[in-house]
Amino acid sequence: MSRIGNKPIELPAGVTITATADQVTIKGPKGTLQTPMFAGLKIDVAGNTAKVSRENDGKELRAKHGLLRSLVQNCVVGTTSGYSKVLVLQGVGYRAQKKGKDVVFSLGFSHDVVLKEPSDVVVDVLENTKLKVSGIDKQRVGQVAAQIRGFKEPEPYKGKGIRYENEHVRRKAGKAGSKK
Repeated sequence: MSRIGNKPIELPAGVTITATADQVTIKGPKGTLQTPMFAGLKIDVAGNTAKVSRENDGKELRAKHGLLRSLVQNCVVGTTSGYSKVLVLQGVGYRAQKKGKDVVFSLGFSHDVVLKEPSDVVVDVLENTKLKVSGIDKQRVGQVAAQIRGFKEPEPYKGKGIRYENEHVRRKAGKAGSKK
């Protein structure tokens, strides 16, 4: 019995779900998303709710039941309200600025790091040291945010680097010094 897979999916006004044999298409006010459909599972839409069901209790279908429900739920939320992640640059001289469709980072290297903004994700520079990555696809927003964070990950001694807004960086004690 899948606890997540059996939960109904609430469909806000303006959201439609179309399921074919190999993919599910979700259309909403912010756009259209597609997710793969697994054989042996089906989506029943009744009124403003959708329910994912499976045809048997095989081990593989039980594993994919909750997965498909979560993927469809993420698409419904993405097409109605969208997803966003906020990144913070922490360090002396670290900053980001937007130049056209590119975001230019000064991260203490001998060169600037340039990120070409993907077509399906929007990267906004809120302040010199604050970025907001937003879009309708949860996976792409997280992937682009992780790519930006990978330019300069937070280090444990001074905490310098790019981190998520609510991320706690575990700090290490520095060198103890010489004992006489």
